[in-house]
Amino acid sequence: MFLGIDCGTQGTKALILDDSGAIRGVGHAAHRLIERESGAREQDPAWWVQAAIGAVKGALAEAGIDGSAVRALAFSGQQHGLVVLGKDGQPLRPAKLWNDTETAAQNAVLVERLGGAEAWGERLGIVPLTGYTVSKLLWLKDNEPEAFARIDAILLPHDYLNFWATGRRVAEAGDASGTAFFDIRARRWSEEVLALIDGGSGHLARALPELIGPDAIVGPLRPEAATALGLSPTCLVAAGGGDNMMGAIGTGNVREGVVTLSIGTSAAVYSYSDTPVVDPRGRVAAFCSSSGGWLPLVCTMNATNVTGRAATLVGDDVGAIDRALADSPPGAEGITVLPFLNGERTPDLPAARGSVLGLSVTNMTAPNLLRAMTEGVSFGMLAGLKLVLAGRQPERVFVIGGGARSGEWRKMIADASGAEIVVPMTEEAGSLGAAIQAQWAWSGESGAPIALGDLTDRAVRVDETKGALPRPERRAAYDEAFGRYRESLMRLHGVDAL
Repeated sequence: MFLGIDCGTQGTKALILDDSGAIRGVGHAAHRLIERESGAREQDPAWWVQAAIGAVKGALAEAGIDGSAVRALAFSGQQHGLVVLGKDGQPLRPAKLWNDTETAAQNAVLVERLGGAEAWGERLGIVPLTGYTVSKLLWLKDNEPEAFARIDAILLPHDYLNFWATGRRVAEAGDASGTAFFDIRARRWSEEVLALIDGGSGHLARALPELIGPDAIVGPLRPEAATALGLSPTCLVAAGGGDNMMGAIGTGNVREGVVTLSIGTSAAVYSYSDTPVVDPRGRVAAFCSSSGGWLPLVCTMNATNVTGRAATLVGDDVGAIDRALADSPPGAEGITVLPFLNGERTPDLPAARGSVLGLSVTNMTAPNLLRAMTEGVSFGMLAGLKLVLAGRQPERVFVIGGGARSGEWRKMIADASGAEIVVPMTEEAGSLGAAIQAQWAWSGESGAPIALGDLTDRAVRVDETKGALPRPERRAAYDEAFGRYRESLMRLHGVDAL
């Protein structure tokens, strides 16, 4: 058996996979979230550990197996978070998360210190956006200098969980590439960028974890971690990676031509590449994959957080979204929503707020409003799809995450993109990808390596009942509504979606 543990923003999920590629059990435990009007979004790393313990025990119980059957595990973690440890190995403060926007000023300063966005693209292959890890370090220096001075280790969320599990401080290229102090072409840390923060003292560079390969084994579980999780201390911990990188593996996105759209609290669209994909304007994140290649990705910071709150606003549950999409026409009779409740990353508008435009006495109905909210989220994702594929028409898109549960939303995405939409049998692509990666690393360690593509072919299965084919007769209405979205974005914020 192999175990994948996915630490997200709202909770942690665990999934047990057997060596035939069948899912045997899943578990879940919720997280708390610290939110402040300043844009701060933080969590205590101890919450992740407790949630991992609860989720794993739930997965073992559902599988009906003893923990000793699990040969290897891997952690998937929310990208870009900053965990700083002191010399005692304890976090110095709560972790700042991917959707934390109070570091926007520091991000702007760092972009200019290296010579602007183009210089970042040339030197590192990536342009930092608000939310990336690098600006959190400068924020810490500016706002909490005492904690900054005590930094002994800089870790990402999944790195921290690896540290808790094994005692080793390591990182791998996929998740590390989202820090913006990592050269995505050379696959190495950038001390040059860290020197922009610590003045060249080397303080931050000395705190970086060791880099390991995506198929590497970090080590066996510490006895204390094994006991807490209900697993054997002989269980091996694989490299793991960022949640998008593990989601790519969990949808078979390890070969060129596969596209994944993840709709959760945020949304991300990505497609594997054998070569680096660099966008000088920084709209496409030129990440590395956790499978040995690259994973160009566009992230928008507003997705199910918008649709869920919209449904609550009209006094209904999230099923209201399906009903509203079924009961209203494409384009919401002229209503346009810029759904920037969390600010926005793509386009880079960390201080933006949401806007509802085009209301009239005839179109202001609950179904139209819910549809317009969902369309606003979808148009951000559609723009991301166009950017990642450089305008190429996608033929097939894997849709995962909470938003994939909505049948009408899947149909909307198919109609607006012109692509066939497919949904994996399991919604838990991040934890599935981590379990597959654990099996990949374990097979190499045991002397009988199995190709990653062979493992994904075996384990990634499509739910034939949830697919959606585009309806060509609806495309023109969505193109018109997308045009209004772009015009509104330009008029209010001076930027285009593409």
